[in-house]
Amino acid sequence: MGRTFSGLLAGLVFGVGLTISGLVDPSKVVAFLDVAGSWDPSLGFVMLGGIAVAAVGFKLVLRRSQPVFESKFTLPTRKDIDRNLVVGAGLFGIGWGLAGYCPGPALAGLGLGAIEAVVFVAAMVVGMFVVRQSGGLISRARSSVGTTT
Repeated sequence: MGRTFSGLLAGLVFGVGLTISGLVDPSKVVAFLDVAGSWDPSLGFVMLGGIAVAAVGFKLVLRRSQPVFESKFTLPTRKDIDRNLVVGAGLFGIGWGLAGYCPGPALAGLGLGAIEAVVFVAAMVVGMFVVRQSGGLISRARSSVGTTT
């Protein structure tokens, strides 16, 4: 129960922060990304503030011997940059620029009843399903290339 409640509370605080900062407004996001036109740098300051808070938070949390609701910390260990990372980041950037949404603000936009957010989240779910389904096909194809019959 505590784990679920803390996750819900964290998500609500995050969503309120996204809403207050303007990240749920696609036109504000597109203006931030339009560095060659009418650039609005305000979201850059929001991002820098978020990075600063996260850096301090990680320093404090990782001083603990274990997380509150788990037996050990599970942190990423991979540091390589591969094709999947580059393609995924590129697709994320293209989608962010075209729609003015990324996943967090889109979910917060759902709470505000934004129709664009509904369309974006629906497309995002379909995209995740397609990637999950095609990922299995790609890995099977790669493994069969190395085998001979």
